[in-house]
Amino acid sequence: MTWIGTSWKMNKTLAEARAFVDGLVAARSALDGVRAFVIPPHTAIAAVRERLPSDVPLLIGAQNAHWAPAGAYTGEVSMGMIADAGATLVEIGHSERRECFGETDDTVALKVEAAVAAGLTPLLCVGEPAGVRAAGEEIDWVAGQVSRGLSRIAAHDRHRVVVAYEPVWAIGDLGREALPHEIAPVMAMLSARFGPDGEAPFGVAAVLYGGSVNRLNAAALLGVPGTDGLFVGRAAWDVAEFVELVRIGARAGAAGPRDAR
Repeated sequence: MTWIGTSWKMNKTLAEARAFVDGLVAARSALDGVRAFVIPPHTAIAAVRERLPSDVPLLIGAQNAHWAPAGAYTGEVSMGMIADAGATLVEIGHSERRECFGETDDTVALKVEAAVAAGLTPLLCVGEPAGVRAAGEEIDWVAGQVSRGLSRIAAHDRHRVVVAYEPVWAIGDLGREALPHEIAPVMAMLSARFGPDGEAPFGVAAVLYGGSVNRLNAAALLGVPGTDGLFVGRAAWDVAEFVELVRIGARAGAAGPRDAR
């Protein structure tokens, strides 16, 4: 099943979050063909959970959590806290967290370990900066990030992790849209080395692509071999746009699996 999800980053009030959920409920049937997820800010996780009817198949995530179960970490929340608020998935290692808040591969690995221990699905974000891409070193860079991110969990727990490849040069206001042929080698590597149908005996649950995704390029990006879904930014913050992306994902999933070999 194709994964389609979005992180709201530091956006949406409680009223806006509830309105988004109401829009999804109105388009309930569109969600049946995909594994859809929404990652609100921490302040809105519980509101989204409470507003969402139990029969609507939407995963709710958190944008970050600390690896410690409790402690004197002012401003942080634990994996248990976000689970208690209603999250079943947690975004870990986004490039903005790495760049703006000093997250490293070591802290990312600690968070992946803590998320698995708490029964959450880690959404492990990886991706190379423009300089690495220009040097032609993106394959080794991204493979190293994934290997280090998974290094603290047992191989048989990898199926509980989702990997999102988000090249840094394709993210944010200044990011440029990646073309399918530019991401294809990385997606093929991720699928083959780490994916659910790859070479390793224990693969992750899915390999997603994210970075300047929108309704115009979504189908082409989903057509890249080894791509199990999309992690979308601002193009999915409007509920009608999110529903349209979900429908695109459902059509791609109905067309059959994407061979990574």
